[in-house]
Amino acid sequence: MALYRQRGKLARRLIHTGMAGIAALGISIAPVVAQEFPGRDVDPWNLPFTTPVLSLSNADTGTQTLISEHGRDKIFEYEIKEGDSVSSISQKFDISEDTIRWQNNLKSKETIKAGQKLEILPITGVSHKVQKGDTVYSISKKYDSVPQAVVDFPYNTFTNYETFELAIGQVIIVPDGIKPAEILWNPIARVRQITPDAGTVTALGIFVWPANGSITQNFVWYHKGVDIANKSTPAVLAADSGQVTLAGWPDGSGYGNRVIIDHGNGYKTLYAHLSRVFVTQGQTVNRGDRIGQMGNTGRSTGPHLHFEVIKDGVHINPLSILR
Repeated sequence: MALYRQRGKLARRLIHTGMAGIAALGISIAPVVAQEFPGRDVDPWNLPFTTPVLSLSNADTGTQTLISEHGRDKIFEYEIKEGDSVSSISQKFDISEDTIRWQNNLKSKETIKAGQKLEILPITGVSHKVQKGDTVYSISKKYDSVPQAVVDFPYNTFTNYETFELAIGQVIIVPDGIKPAEILWNPIARVRQITPDAGTVTALGIFVWPANGSITQNFVWYHKGVDIANKSTPAVLAADSGQVTLAGWPDGSGYGNRVIIDHGNGYKTLYAHLSRVFVTQGQTVNRGDRIGQMGNTGRSTGPHLHFEVIKDGVHINPLSILR
């Protein structure tokens, strides 16, 4: 009965005593527990943040694709305004007049009028609706382009990214493609450059051509180099003297086997898709030394060299220093 009358006072004493005992026990065993776990000195707020990967089934269907600020990702409609011409529209959207002509079946430059709507491609070239039996190789051949250009355009999708298979009915963009048997409105754009013999010093006396062959892709916002193709897969040369900072295929990236050279003057050069690499990381090379052999490794549709020039951390058009 006494305990019952004193239940509140005794309960408070019991709770206070118990909590003090638990706290003391925690303090005494904390060092022992800590020793059982690795990384105890790591500050959790300084741990690197890893973005979770969502499966397709759990992804939010309302999420929108982020589009590069450097280029359009799809065909869109443009309403012609007073004073517009095929020439001014082509300059406005940085595509050729022939691209506008083919996409909209224009018979002449004078057939457009205000209020009319035109389909505008994201880049110069043609669009193609995939039919049964089409491949990136057959499509590029049809439009006098190269398979690598179709693969490299970032908004073309494939049902299999290893073999570049296409889905029947999908629309793909063929960069720099032309419609068969057409007389071009702008034929100058179709001149294909052939490189000088590898090793020829440029007018600036700084860089040499890394390989000889045909330039099949130029420098654009989504393709930060030039492609030089040659079926004979010749040797690839160092464009200038420097130190090799990467050699091989360490990360499984689409560049395949590659070499990166730091020239020590703000310039770096990259040589990708090599079949063989002749240098090692840390090695110094002279201008014109053989560093590898042209190949078809990585995200590649045929033997070619993908060549990039980086100046002070910014990609520049290699032709600006190789011409």
